[in-house]
Amino acid sequence: CRFSVKTLIDCSCYDTIDDSSPEFLNFVSILEQILSHRLKGQITWFGYETLRSFWDYMRVACSKVPHNCISSIESMENVGSSRAKGRAWIRVTLMEKRLSEYISAALRDFKITRRFYEDGAVMLGEEANLLADMLIGLNAIDFSFCLKGEGLDGNCPAVIDYTPYLKFMQSSDSISSDEEELRTLGSSGSESSTPENIMDEGSWYNKCKRVEQKYRLASEQKGYLEELVRLREAQLSESVSQNKALLQRLEDTDVNHKLEKEQLEYIVLELQDQLTVLKNHDLRSRQELTAHLTNQWPSPGALDTNAVALDTVLNRKHALQWEEKSFHSLEQLSADISLSRNSLDPAHLQGSDGKLKGSNTQSEGKEDTPSLLGLCGSLTTVASYKSLASLKSSECLASPTTEMASPGLTPS
Repeated sequence: CRFSVKTLIDCSCYDTIDDSSPEFLNFVSILEQILSHRLKGQITWFGYETLRSFWDYMRVACSKVPHNCISSIESMENVGSSRAKGRAWIRVTLMEKRLSEYISAALRDFKITRRFYEDGAVMLGEEANLLADMLIGLNAIDFSFCLKGEGLDGNCPAVIDYTPYLKFMQSSDSISSDEEELRTLGSSGSESSTPENIMDEGSWYNKCKRVEQKYRLASEQKGYLEELVRLREAQLSESVSQNKALLQRLEDTDVNHKLEKEQLEYIVLELQDQLTVLKNHDLRSRQELTAHLTNQWPSPGALDTNAVALDTVLNRKHALQWEEKSFHSLEQLSADISLSRNSLDPAHLQGSDGKLKGSNTQSEGKEDTPSLLGLCGSLTTVASYKSLASLKSSECLASPTTEMASPGLTPS
């Protein structure tokens, strides 16, 4: 895998990498073999074990990667089999330059990795972390693939071609040692002058080729780093704008909070003033009501004296009425006696019938006996006594004057 990544990076300096590139096909085959090494099968309802693709593992293990492409690959119409979806996932992640990120996220979830792979698998060993580090170098290459072709159907197996890695690659140190050896050998005779010059020209050509390759690699890395810096600057500017927006929102929230706090304090003070005014008004009303009741209704001692004075006045009034009535009753008695004498006279009987009838009707309508007057006086006294007794709480007014003015003591 390390050799395939290096050759892929070297080829990207000269040509564009697409689906037809043999270096890319070899790299994809190696990666599929690594991800499918000792992968557990799926147990069916009948107890049989069926083959499983590495896409089933990546679909579960990479689901927590932010902004992942799992759902978009699942919704592809022309990709049906599980192996085809896995190959489409490799190409999409290479175009996104996030293949190493997906592999690292999958390896961090050790429980899921242990559930999908058997003991001795590459994904369960220490070399898996080295694999994620090696794949970072592919981020310097700009891939462009067509995901609608027939190369993703999954029918062709992944075959690794080892011939590019079996070639003898002479390093610069070995070339320099070979040149020194040729110089030492050619210095002995004149015949070796011509081969030495030829080797000098070949060595300079090889050196120029290596310098050009290093320059291309450095320029590609420089371009990748510049693109990465631009991306980070864009993210930084976006973060700064978001930070400014959040600070502005925080300031607005703080101002609104202060305004609401001031409004609530003003409302509390206004409610306290209203409560104080209501308390003062209630206290004033209570005082006025107490003063009014105190001025209108006398004290219990004054009620007793007023009751006695009222009974005395009523008794005096009844006595005067009794004297007047008794005087009127004597006059009426004398008038009746005179009338009875006149009635004995036959001459007077006929002439005075109308007058007698009129006087009788008047006497019948206005007849008041002293007993009834006394009874009315006693009722008046009892009513006044009850009105006074209703004003006293849990007390009964009783005076000897009211008992003397009872109806039983009035003359008949």
